[in-house]
Amino acid sequence: MSFDVGVTVPMVYDCGLREGIERAAAAGADAVEFFDWEAADIDAVRETAEASGVAVSGVLAAGAGANIDSTERPALSYPEDRERAVADLERSVETAADLGASAVITTVGQRVDTLSAAAQQNAVVRVLREVAPTAEAHDVTVVLEPLNARVDHPGYFVRTSDRGFEIVAAVDSPNVKLLYDVYHQQITEGNVTQTLTEHGDLVGHVHVADVPGRHEPGTGELDYAHVLGALDEAGYDGVVSGEFAPSGDPDAAVESFVALADAVRE
Repeated sequence: MSFDVGVTVPMVYDCGLREGIERAAAAGADAVEFFDWEAADIDAVRETAEASGVAVSGVLAAGAGANIDSTERPALSYPEDRERAVADLERSVETAADLGASAVITTVGQRVDTLSAAAQQNAVVRVLREVAPTAEAHDVTVVLEPLNARVDHPGYFVRTSDRGFEIVAAVDSPNVKLLYDVYHQQITEGNVTQTLTEHGDLVGHVHVADVPGRHEPGTGELDYAHVLGALDEAGYDGVVSGEFAPSGDPDAAVESFVALADAVRE
């Protein structure tokens, strides 16, 4: 069994969520994901996905689980926000399960100069350990996303895949894994293929976009035929979701991404 091809609808399509789901499906995607579930009509999303023949592969967590750039709390990386962060993630997991989504994406917030990196990392681990039983009970995977601080998100706490893998390993749950974003990690550290294939048991979701520009695969420096081929050969059977800003027509960008993936999966 090979990986599924997903599309992060708000990044690719500048339109309503339901239209974006329909267009992603028409362009050949197997799955879709989206960001702000609290602002969405969950029943309408479910119905549209089912009618279009695509799965919902993930949603971004609410509240503390969506903090990327704000130095204001709450965030997973702030020890004082543990109870709020756990509650935000648990209700996101429950909504994902209701929607039929397989993953909840969580971010962790900013680096805090008044706290040690170890204290912030321990805070993230503690939150995810408390959330893990809810994720396991609902058969939803919480995926932690490292982001680059060099180009897009200055000050973000979890930047490297190594720190992300350390957190996931410390939580030690089959339903807490890493979201490996190829775009972010190419900017942060490179060595994409080896990192992905050597830590396959800890990777629960993959995002792709090319570098530079964050456009669809094939527009930049990354050899995505090689990256996706290595994933396939390693037996990754999760979702590879295109989280990119199309360089031109969005439908054509998704179609080219699907064609690239199909060539690898044949």
